[in-house]
Amino acid sequence: MVAMAKLLLVLAVTILTISMVESKLKETNNAEEQHQLERVNGQGGQKNGQGSLQSSQCPEQCLRRCSQTRYKKPCLFFCLKCCRACLCVPSGYYGNKGECPCYNNWKTKRGGPRCP
Repeated sequence: MVAMAKLLLVLAVTILTISMVESKLKETNNAEEQHQLERVNGQGGQKNGQGSLQSSQCPEQCLRRCSQTRYKKPCLFFCLKCCRACLCVPSGYYGNKGECPCYNNWKTKRGGPRCP
């Protein structure tokens, strides 16, 4: 009985530790993303890298942008994230990212494009 109580205590401490580590990682990733977006917004020809869309227009523009891809769910997810941050979605289904400096310059940790 005592061994079972010790095992449960160890299990509870382990779960709590994992939860705390995940929370810290999430905070770190969000802070890094925000820092990168702030850096990117400082670049480009438009004021603070922002486009002229309103956030309510993002779903419609991202549906257009992602309509030709096989990977609709990830395309829409990242397009909406980028649109809400940059308030811009390039014209066409692919390319034309130069129209939206923030959208174009927002990169992943590995240096690849974050926005479709």
